[in-house]
Amino acid sequence: MGRRYDPERRQRIIEAALRVAGEKGIAGLSHRTVAAEADVPLGSTTYHFKTLDDLLVAALRQSNEGFAQMVRDRGGLRDPDADVPAELAALLGEWASGRREAVELEYELYLSALRRPALRPVAAEWCEGVAEVLRERTDPVTARGLVAVMDGICLQVLLTGGEYDEAYTQDLLGRVFNSAGSAAS
Repeated sequence: MGRRYDPERRQRIIEAALRVAGEKGIAGLSHRTVAAEADVPLGSTTYHFKTLDDLLVAALRQSNEGFAQMVRDRGGLRDPDADVPAELAALLGEWASGRREAVELEYELYLSALRRPALRPVAAEWCEGVAEVLRERTDPVTARGLVAVMDGICLQVLLTGGEYDEAYTQDLLGRVFNSAGSAAS
């Protein structure tokens, strides 16, 4: 029997990895559990992703893409008259109001870079991608600071089980954003 052409198999494997990680955590992720979830032979997962870290890199990159696309699509961030802190706070609110499980999974994948060095460049890509958009409106140091504040607020909401507070976020981001102008004087 010849090989079956299946151009979508790699993507199905990534999506299956995200579902497995979402249900069982990263500790429950293996080539075997992903192959079963994707309904593909075990050899397909190892063909497309030689190591588990390779699979996690692809999964993290895909999960990051959702937020990155929201940032790119947010026209107000590029509008010179827009209130950047308000835009960012609203953006985070939209993202956080989605399925909490999806946000938790994104952060679990993101934080797994602490123990898996192969994931660190992907985590850094996320930070750099958001900062790149923000550098159109402020200096590089402030852009990185805004990303750090957004990251910290999201992490605190997830870890404490609290609710996202858009007004608090806007105020805090405003303090960082506005300090760039006063630091230049």
